[in-house]
Amino acid sequence: MTIQFDTIPASLRKPGTYIEFNTALAVRTLPANAQRVCLIVPLLTAGAAIGTAAPLTPIQVNDADAAGVLFGGTIAAKMVQAAVTANRFLDLSCIGIGVADEVTEPDITAALDAIAAAGFDVLVSAWQSQVALTALRTHIASVTDAVNQQAVLGVAASTDTLAATTTLATALNAGAITLALLPGSTSSAAEIAAAYAAVIASEQDPARPLNTLPLTGIAPPPLASRLTRTEQETCLANGVSPLEVGPGEVVQIVRAISTYTKNAAGSADIALLDLTTMRTLYYVRRACRDRIVQRFPRSKLSGATPEKVRSELLDVLKKLEELEIVENVDANAAALVVERSTQDPSRLNASIPTDVVNGLHVFAARVDLLL
Repeated sequence: MTIQFDTIPASLRKPGTYIEFNTALAVRTLPANAQRVCLIVPLLTAGAAIGTAAPLTPIQVNDADAAGVLFGGTIAAKMVQAAVTANRFLDLSCIGIGVADEVTEPDITAALDAIAAAGFDVLVSAWQSQVALTALRTHIASVTDAVNQQAVLGVAASTDTLAATTTLATALNAGAITLALLPGSTSSAAEIAAAYAAVIASEQDPARPLNTLPLTGIAPPPLASRLTRTEQETCLANGVSPLEVGPGEVVQIVRAISTYTKNAAGSADIALLDLTTMRTLYYVRRACRDRIVQRFPRSKLSGATPEKVRSELLDVLKKLEELEIVENVDANAAALVVERSTQDPSRLNASIPTDVVNGLHVFAARVDLLL
């Protein structure tokens, strides 16, 4: 093993003892997974309640009254209230799009572009239409690709019919977008989406299911409007996350899934069914990337480098396994390959087998009668 120095040149001639500090090996743990939420809201530019915030500028806010002053109108304030009621420790920001009235549905692309590098983990649009959510899908696909490598989820909600909501989910078909359904609630879809996003952000373990977590503050719908058992199954088979009313008339998550149901060939695909799968993939990518950046910031690519990199990646996977985020690391170790590129002499390629830990969603048993 050759010891490399960053600040002590090999050409020193003067006698002495020279010692530098190396922090590249200091971190052996996995990165934190705190979640930041951003609400895309209307910013009123006319009327009696003109907002004071600058347009297309994210502002950290955790108080509904403050949001009302900053953005005018009522939508931003209600969304902030819904979010902080569901998760009072939420790291929450809002970005406003200038509109003359809250009925207007603007293009949210400019707001998405403005926060592309802001590092938000969960995005919620006040507008829940297919046009707005398609723009959100396009943005997420761009910033989460292999080049930009952000970890962003889009969260939406509906109070519409089951048929209309499953149609919307089919149109989105995105592993990084989740769409909740609570028909008949007097809470708006925007408020429900904000609360849902806040609950998602409250769980920092990416592999842990969100089943039964409450959306505190969201109005439960009347009995006649609540999803039946069969309707909930229809939701879960068509990319919609059903919400139900639990004990104490509290709205809660049945199962958080993505809107992804079909692959590019149009065949049914459960690869990204649960929201935990995408969250886990994001986290594994971040953990592996952070480790490589920490250990090899100025490394040379020699014959020994691929095995060193592989060793670090295996260590990351082992730590992820300890936290029950991935599993079967030893069984899949042979598939962990790090090799030199045949096209670029300064590049390493790697395949990282990631067997994600699934949630325990169904328990089935048979009771055998013995007389």
